[in-house]
Amino acid sequence: MAAKPSLATAIRTVRKARGLSQEAFSDVSSRTYLSSLERDQKSPTMHKLTELCEVMEVHPLTLLTLAYAGNSQHNVDELLAQVQRELKEIASAS
Repeated sequence: MAAKPSLATAIRTVRKARGLSQEAFSDVSSRTYLSSLERDQKSPTMHKLTELCEVMEVHPLTLLTLAYAGNSQHNVDELLAQVQRELKEIASAS
């Protein structure tokens, strides 16, 4: 996994990959707020993160995976395998 998870970098990466400007989020956020998220000055609530992901057309887990694993496919694979193991453990314990 990445040394320091970066939601800010993940948001900026996905936004740019989708070809979206900060203004494209005007229905759910101000450009100033989005800019502060991308500069790691603020942290979104789960509700706001979901709204941002809807604009970017990605699942929130995709964004969080990118934040924790970065762009390395190897890191992504390891992280997703860990999540699967943990979900199975939780499901079997309940």
